Amino acid sequence: MKRTTGGARKAAAATTGRPRHKAAAPPVEEIFARFAAIEPEPKGELEHVNAYTLLVAVVLSAQATDVGVNKATRALFRLADTPGKMLALGEERVRDLVKTIGLFRNKAKNVILLSQKLVAEHGGEVPDDRAALEALPGVGRKTANVVLNMAFGHPTMAVDTHVFRVSHRLGLSSGKTPEAVERDLVRLVPARYGLHAHHWLILHGRYTCKARNPACERCPVQELCRFEGKTV
Repeated sequence: MKRTTGGARKAAAATTGRPRHKAAAPPVEEIFARFAAIEPEPKGELEHVNAYTLLVAVVLSAQATDVGVNKATRALFRLADTPGKMLALGEERVRDLVKTIGLFRNKAKNVILLSQKLVAEHGGEVPDDRAALEALPGVGRKTANVVLNMAFGHPTMAVDTHVFRVSHRLGLSSGKTPEAVERDLVRLVPARYGLHAHHWLILHGRYTCKARNPACERCPVQELCRFEGKTV
C-alpha cells in the first residue's frame, strides 16, 4: 500500500479546506454572532415573488449561478408566477425562456412536471412539508431545505458547495457528504441563529471564503478559522 507523505497530506488539506487533525470544539457562538452583527437578516440572491417562483428558481439553479438564473427568470416569472400559468405556457415556451441556463431542457421539463403535481395534489400551492416537496420532480433535499427556510421560516440548513467548504474550514463539520454536514450544523448552530445560518455561510463562501484565493484579509472570523491555507 502506498504511504501518504506529510507533504501530500498537507497539500490535500489545503485543497479541501479541511483541518488535518482533530481539534477542540469550534467557537460556534462567536462565529455566528459576528456574521449576525455584520448582516442581521441575510437574504438569498435568487429573485422570486412567492413560494412557487422560489421553488422554480431553486430547481433552475442546480449547477448554475444565481446571477444566470435571475436573468432568465425575470422574463419567465412576468409571464408565469403560478403553476397554472406555467402549465399554460407549456414546456416548449418555458424551455425557450430558460435556455441560457445549463441543463435547461431537463429543468424545463421538471418545472412543468412539478407544476402539474402541485395543481393535481396540492391545489396549486407549494406544500410546507419536506416529504411532499421532495416528491416533486427535480426537487432534492437541498432544494426542499431552501424552500422550507425562505418560504416557510424553518431553520433548515441547505448545504451547497459554499456551505460545505466554509463549514469544513471553520471546523463546524468534517462530514464527507452534504447530508453529514447538514446534520452537524443542525446540531451545533444555536437556535437563535438557525433561520439565517445557511445564508451567512453561503454568502461568506461566495464572496469572502472562496474556494481559490480566499479573501482572508477581510474575513470577520479569520482568527477563528482552522483552514491551513489561510492567506493571513
